[in-house]
Formats: sequence, structure tokens, C-alpha cells
Amino acid sequence: MSTPTHELIGSPHPAISVILPVLNEEAHLEGAVHSILSQDYQGPLEIILAIGPSRDHTLVIAQKLAEVDHRVVIVQNPTGRTAAGLNLALNKSKSAVVVRVDGHAQIPDNYLTLVVEILNKTGAVNVGGVMAAVGTTGFEKAVAGAMRSPFGVGASRFHTGGAAGEVDTVYLGAFRREALVAIGGFDERFTRAQDWELNFRLRENGGIVYFDPRLHVTYRPRPNVKALAKQYFEYGRWRRVVSRRHSGTINYRYLAPPLALSGFLFSVILGAVISAIFYIPAAIYLLFVFGASVKIASSISEFFRLLIVLPTMHFAWGAGFLSSPKTLVPSSD
Repeated sequence: MSTPTHELIGSPHPAISVILPVLNEEAHLEGAVHSILSQDYQGPLEIILAIGPSRDHTLVIAQKLAEVDHRVVIVQNPTGRTAAGLNLALNKSKSAVVVRVDGHAQIPDNYLTLVVEILNKTGAVNVGGVMAAVGTTGFEKAVAGAMRSPFGVGASRFHTGGAAGEVDTVYLGAFRREALVAIGGFDERFTRAQDWELNFRLRENGGIVYFDPRLHVTYRPRPNVKALAKQYFEYGRWRRVVSRRHSGTINYRYLAPPLALSGFLFSVILGAVISAIFYIPAAIYLLFVFGASVKIASSISEFFRLLIVLPTMHFAWGAGFLSSPKTLVPSSD
């Protein structure tokens, strides 16, 4: 990986490389890049877009953005895989600070300024903030509400907010370049959960991963049930891989969805076959979904959507976790 050519992070305004793995993002890429170019940061800045083989006009949009502003650089990511794109962009980057942003996310104007401030103040190797899900359609708004509630995703601070401090993982991340290089970058065998896996290795190498709620990143939720289910199935599937490869990385938050799915299915089956009393666990879960929907919803229509959204998130994640094959990521040992 290339050596930094600008000042070190200890300077007031170190150079920053913002890296984006991009695939099929024609609807959001321009907004994401403009949110980076609009930063109030006073130091050198470059944006590196790792473009995968998109089926839409993503590449055309990226090329136009690069033509308008020389700070936007394009690298080709033939596989389209996120981790591979991140490593390609990292190799192309030149700065002491590397900030990851996704093609469907937007950062506030002071994001990069805060990143440098927090990195310097805390000595962390990676800092991140809130994955602030914001929907536009009725369904997306329901998903956003669930994603920002502990009833939907557990008590992860990067979803629900909370006090600043050391954490296991953060959303996206802003890194000290030398820390990324020291651990070999992102593990390209991981289709999902690259952030969980990377942050584990950063901490194993003695680094601090730090959450600060001032770092808000606008995230666009999936637009329909099918896409949402696929997303959470993959989350669960790959989180199981991380837990296999790195012992001690699993906790009750990650076990709750597979336990909920298993308990619900067993309850329904035993209730139908043996006795109606066995329906009680399933009824308790449904009451939980009802109460959580009441708590989260800001309208009647959102309440009814949440009755679908919450079980979809829980059960898809649980199904992915339970069905994750041991062969998904071959051992490197």
C-alpha cells in the first residue's frame, strides 16, 4: 500500500482521503459526493470512488463528477465486492487520514473537521458515529424508525446513539492510515461484516475504536420487504462468520434474533402438534412486536408497516445466522 505523501495526523489539518466502494448507486452517488465536497474542512482532500460493474449509470455519473472536480478520482473494482473496492481505494489514496463513506450515505458539512478533532483528542485508530437512517417513502420511514430503535436492532450506539466512548465497532469509520496498513486492510473474503471483522483486528493490534454521537451519517434504508430481508439475512450470515473466526466477538444482541426465530418456530409447531399452551412464546413475541411498533411509530400507517418490518429484520437476521455455512470463508491458517 502506498506511503502517505502529506503531513501526519498530528498537524492541524492533515490530508484526508475519502474512499467509497460504489455499485449501482446512480440514485444517490451524486448527493454522497457533493456532501463530501461541501465540507468545511480546511486541509487537503481527495475522494476515491471504487466503481464496481454497475447495471445502471453509476460509472457515467462518477466520470462526470471527476471531470468537474479534480479531487474526485476513479478506480475500477472488477469484482464489485465491497472489501476489494475499499482496498483498491486505500491503495490509491495518499493521505494520513482515510475516511470511509458509502455511495448511498451523506455526511454533514463538519464531518471531516470533527473526525480529525476526535482522532487527535482520543488517539483512536478508528472513529465513527451514528448511522442516521432516514427514509423518504412510507416503507423506508418505517425501516428507519426500526433501525434507530433498540427494539429493532438492539442497543448498538451507532444505531441508537449514546455517550461518546470506546466501542467494539462503528459505522463506516475514519481511520489512521498507518493502522489500516499495519493490519493489511480489509479482509476481501468477507462479502458482509467487513467493518465488524476489521475493527476486531484493529483492537487486537492495540488500537482504540471510538464512537462519537456528533458524527451523524445519513443512511438510506432498503425500499421494500424483499430487499430488507435480503440485507438482514446477509448481515446475520456474515456476523456468524466473524464469530467463528474471532472468538469472543459475539454477545446477546447478536444471539437474540436466532433465538427469537427458533423459539417462534418451535412454539408454533409444538402448539399445532401437541397443545395450544405451546403457542405462548410465539404470542409473547407478537405482543413484543405490537408494543415496539406502538413505541416507534409516528403514525397509524407506520405502525402497520412496522408490524411487518420488525419481524422481517429479526427473522431474516436470525435465519442468516443459523444457516451460515462454515465454508463461507475458508481458513487462512
